[in-house]
Amino acid sequence: MNDRYLTVSALTKYMKRKIEADKHLTDVWLKGEISNFKHHSRGHMYFTLKDESARIQAVMFANKNKDLVFLPENGMQVLVHGDVGLFESQGQYQLYINDMEPDGVGALYLAYEQLKGKLENEGLFDQKTKRLLPKYPKHIGIITSPTGAAVRDILSTLERRYPIAQATVLPVYVQGENSKKSIIEALRFANDRRIFDVLILARGGGSIEELWSFNEEAVARAIFESEVPIISAVGHETDFTISDFVADFRAATPTGAAEIVAPSILDLQTTVKQYDRLLHSIMKTKITNLSINLNTLEKSNFFRKPRYLIEQKNQELDRLMENLTRSISQNYQYKNDNYTFVQKRFKQLSPNKFIQQLNQKVIMARKQLDKNQQQIMVRKRNDFQNSLSKLNLLNPTVIMERGYSIAYTNNDQIVRSVKQLKPKENLTLKVLDGEINCVVNKIEEGSSGDKRK
Repeated sequence: MNDRYLTVSALTKYMKRKIEADKHLTDVWLKGEISNFKHHSRGHMYFTLKDESARIQAVMFANKNKDLVFLPENGMQVLVHGDVGLFESQGQYQLYINDMEPDGVGALYLAYEQLKGKLENEGLFDQKTKRLLPKYPKHIGIITSPTGAAVRDILSTLERRYPIAQATVLPVYVQGENSKKSIIEALRFANDRRIFDVLILARGGGSIEELWSFNEEAVARAIFESEVPIISAVGHETDFTISDFVADFRAATPTGAAEIVAPSILDLQTTVKQYDRLLHSIMKTKITNLSINLNTLEKSNFFRKPRYLIEQKNQELDRLMENLTRSISQNYQYKNDNYTFVQKRFKQLSPNKFIQQLNQKVIMARKQLDKNQQQIMVRKRNDFQNSLSKLNLLNPTVIMERGYSIAYTNNDQIVRSVKQLKPKENLTLKVLDGEINCVVNKIEEGSSGDKRK
């Protein structure tokens, strides 16, 4: 019963063989719009090809897309040729593309516009980066085909206009698969040799395919990196290549490039003759003016009466010497007076005198200090004696010398009132030369107080 059921893999392989066996699916030509475009790091291109009603997954492997001259992008209408196959792991059919070109716009023209926009955004066309062409080049390098009409036009024009310049042809391929490498090597050779004042990159007219070498990105970058100024003269006047935009100057034709880089020797000869005539005229005028001046000097007093002029100058010299002597004397007197004044001021402000005054003040201050100290000592001594006298008056010993004594109770308290004592209570009297022990027999208060026994 289970033999009736297929595996998913078996069904997928069957469908794959069916599709691959269909001759209509092995040679498919489609047109559509690109969406979900992805350029894989390994070089493969994955995207969806769609129209208004349907879509199909598509892939263009790196070995197929390496020769594309344009870069596909989302929204681009394209014409493709390939075959339909089945991607087994996901069970979906997809288009395997072998060739692709834009729909409605040529692939080369699209590639041209894409590269032009890219390099312009990078600044390779910026006028600020352009080098100035030499006014009178000594050595001109011509990068072109040695057998084309362009080289003959350039050389004949240079020979006619500026034969004194050296012209060297750097032969290159100007079309075909070897042309790009050939042009780049010639540009680098010219820069490495450092013998050229300017380079002409030239080619005659042709189709966009024939001129394509001058639209290559690598050629454009080699032109931009050149240290030698470059004139681009590729194609006819209406032809514009990427090289024209990157180069320092664009000429409409190879002959035009030669006319731009080489001044006309006839014009130079005419200019030299004009300068020669102008120089002769200026020199003639100069000589005439100098002759007039010489005649004037010959008629002057200096030549007719030189001794008189010398005497005048001697007299003037004497006057100047007197003025100088007087000025020196006045200046000396002025400086001497200033010196005397400064010297007096210095003596008045002499540090020694100032120090002496300060020392005198110090001596007087010291004397005043000693005097003040003596007065304070006398005053303090008198105060001390007065205090000592007052203290002696209060001294119990002195009072005892006058016949007084001090009574103490049993607990050594001074008796100040009769109320502290009782009859028959012991009492101690201190006199000047000892103590007397007594017994209280009778206590009497003041005349107004009560009497106790």
